[in-house]
Parts: sequence; structure tokens; C-alpha cells
Amino acid sequence: MSAIIETGGKQYTVNAGDVITVEKLKVDAGTAYTFDRVLAVTDGETATFGAPYISGATVAASVLGDGKGKKVVSYKYKSKKGYHRKKGHRQPFTRVKLDEIIV
Repeated sequence: MSAIIETGGKQYTVNAGDVITVEKLKVDAGTAYTFDRVLAVTDGETATFGAPYISGATVAASVLGDGKGKKVVSYKYKSKKGYHRKKGHRQPFTRVKLDEIIV
């Protein structure tokens, strides 16, 4: 069984047992979390689609921990003017393990 969930403004296709990285959630590591914005569920033969979400469908997950992504460098410069600006950014994320898809 697989599902399409929405979190952090993004959509993820997930199966039970997957470990995914999502936008930072305000949850401690080791706790349970429930994704309630389920857009679609398939079990191989039949598919159920929501408008926009399926009522009563959830995806249970356990939070593994937080982290930061790789550094992205932004560099601005204007030729012959001596203007240089360098800025770095590391996007925070939360890693979760999906336990069960409940319809």
C-alpha cells in the first residue's frame, strides 16, 4: 500500500517502512507523529483520491531526528566595482520513519 502525503508545502509518495526527509517539524526525536493530509492511497489494484484530502486517512510515523542539509552558497559580485557578497545557508530538516498507512 502506498500513499501521497503533503507536508511543508511539498508532496511525497510513501510506503510503510520508508524513511524520508521532510521540512523541519516541531517534534522531539523518538516521538510519534501523524500525517493527516493524505491526498491519495493505492493498494495495488484500487486507488482512492481526495478532494483535496481523504477524510479519516492518516499516515503514522516515528521521528528519528533533526538535521541540516548541505550548505548552499549565494555569491553576488559586480565587475570592476569591488563589490562582493558571500552568504551560506543550510536548510533544517526532520527525518521520519513511516510506520503505517491507515485508511
